[in-house]
Amino acid sequence: MSQDLYDTLGVSQDADADAIKKAYRKLARQYHPDVNPDPASKEKFGEVSRAYEVLSDPQKRAAYDRGGDPFGGAGAGGFGQGAGFSFTDIMDAFFGGSGQGGGQGRGPRPRVRRGQDALIRLEIDLAEAAFGVAREIKVDTAVSCTTCGGDGAAPGSHPVPCETCRGQGEVAHVQRSFLGEIRTLRPCAACRGFGTVIPEPCRECSGDGRVRSRRALTVKIPAGVDTGTRVQLAEEGEVGPGGGPAGDLYVEIHVAPHDVFTRQGNDLHCTVTVPMTAAALGTTLTIPTLEADVASEDSDPELETSFELEVRPGTQSGMEQVLRGRGVPGLRGGRGDLVVTVAVETPGRLDARQEELLRELAALRGEEAPDGQVRPGGAKSVFGRLRDAFNAH
Repeated sequence: MSQDLYDTLGVSQDADADAIKKAYRKLARQYHPDVNPDPASKEKFGEVSRAYEVLSDPQKRAAYDRGGDPFGGAGAGGFGQGAGFSFTDIMDAFFGGSGQGGGQGRGPRPRVRRGQDALIRLEIDLAEAAFGVAREIKVDTAVSCTTCGGDGAAPGSHPVPCETCRGQGEVAHVQRSFLGEIRTLRPCAACRGFGTVIPEPCRECSGDGRVRSRRALTVKIPAGVDTGTRVQLAEEGEVGPGGGPAGDLYVEIHVAPHDVFTRQGNDLHCTVTVPMTAAALGTTLTIPTLEADVASEDSDPELETSFELEVRPGTQSGMEQVLRGRGVPGLRGGRGDLVVTVAVETPGRLDARQEELLRELAALRGEEAPDGQVRPGGAKSVFGRLRDAFNAH
């Protein structure tokens, strides 16, 4: 070779492999024919490629440093005429990766990898969702194999370097084209890209390093959760291949319907039915609270399991009473309200005496033949309410 290869790449004779590759990438981006249309760039790119081919190969570099022919007498040849450069290295020059434009590093892929996240669904009562609860759950996930300790090899053995790829996890495939010999790297089929093989796989896990097991966990459900809320348990999911770190376990909450209360956000709603006479005369009712569902002998004696609801005289069916702060606690603090709707029950069957008394009452109130009051349905607008207020005066 008439030109010093180190000068061609612009590196010193004691440059390491990383410095040589960095210099080649810089020059390849500068002189590649697809980037630089100057005819002289093609020849320059060929020189750079030949220099890198020699200096990136330890054996060829040693032969060149001793003054010998690094190509073993096969002829130096020009670019595209048997230069034998690596297509992978050209792709590295433009993408900084492994010849695939993806930016991934070369070498074997690790056997130890993080496990996947897992999801289970848990049904709880409304009171448990409101005030929180600790529940024990059964989880069927992959756990580390205790026989091999997670490495997949039978006791007394261990993974050994792959003879096909010599532990690199990749093998080179060479093809000829108008550019010369194009060499690409592919995962080794013998070791599946790991760089090592397990001659004696563990019989318990078949070399995977993990087995499936059913285990019990305690999950703490915070107060205020609702259907769809997910509680995260870090590193309680699937153990990764090769005994890798476990993923997370997510517990998705489903709140079962309640016999008395319905939930709307953090508010609780219930309906209480009273007789027509109680609605007319007024009364006081004892209503259970949601706390009654979680009360026990060990509960706080000051825990309010019921409250007194005053039904005022003349209460109409559908009227609501709001009790502040008696709803569901919020996840971020505060507490919703309890909304009680009164439904007035009209007696359906009357005996003779009851019918006589009601007719007397209707006569006293002038309601023997009511004509009814027809009103438009739906809520009135602001202007409609203002108009009615002025007309009333």
